[in-house]
Amino acid sequence: MKKGKPEMEDDLRSEYDLKSLRVRKFGPERKSFGKTTILLEPDVAEVFPNADAVNEALRFLIRVVQDNQLSALTKQPHSSSEAADKSP
Repeated sequence: MKKGKPEMEDDLRSEYDLKSLRVRKFGPERKSFGKTTILLEPDVAEVFPNADAVNEALRFLIRVVQDNQLSALTKQPHSSSEAADKSP
């Protein structure tokens, strides 16, 4: 008597090709787990070589906007009477 692997029975149809399936990775080997993916328009993507360049540009823009908002808040608007006194 031959001892071999017992024949497995399955209910899958022969037309199902499971060889092309990809296994979803979880844990440390999954690189994008917990990150947000944002798609850039092609013209914008041409300017930035990688994600770090995009982040640096956005952080710079955030600082500029915040500085401008602070400047606008600290400026004292001139009253109309002061402007009239200074006119020649």
